[in-house]
Amino acid sequence: MITAQQVKALREKTGAGMMECKRALEDAGGDMDRATDLLRQRGLAQAAKKAGRRAEEGLIASYVHGGGRIGVLVEVNCETDFVAATDDFKTLARDLAMHIAAARPRWVERGDVPEAELERERAVLTAQAEAEGKPPAIVARIVEGRLNKFFQETCLLEQPFVKNPEQTVEDLIREHTARLGENIRVRRFVRFERGEPV
Repeated sequence: MITAQQVKALREKTGAGMMECKRALEDAGGDMDRATDLLRQRGLAQAAKKAGRRAEEGLIASYVHGGGRIGVLVEVNCETDFVAATDDFKTLARDLAMHIAAARPRWVERGDVPEAELERERAVLTAQAEAEGKPPAIVARIVEGRLNKFFQETCLLEQPFVKNPEQTVEDLIREHTARLGENIRVRRFVRFERGEPV
């Protein structure tokens, strides 16, 4: 028999709804850790279904670091103003702004990288691989591997999250999508650093 205290504890731990918590505990035979894993799996599966839904609400978060040396504005969207007003969503937006200040991404995702920039990077990486004496047959594969590393360093969603490098920023957003039940996306950001060229 699942008790109300167990449901309450799981709800506080995961942020999931009461009925989902009760169902997960029943399916897990009362095991709290297993129920937590079940909720995460179900939530991530639901998050994948929500990815195509329109996200036009949300907020703009700011972060200023180093006594005003670095500043960030980021627009994070969700589906409803109700979710945008939750502490969980506000914390996510602020964490993303802080991450941008620290990790210096240039674009939100791969598709945002201008084609000219991509071609320039590909040419540099090809020249590097050839200068290292790599056989022509594998240069293209080496370049693609190094381009993936370039995306991980410069695209926000692919970067390891500064507060938990075990997960990417995209994984962090997926977790919040699962927990809050709405599609969440980073629309755009701008990062300023005092003294940098305009």
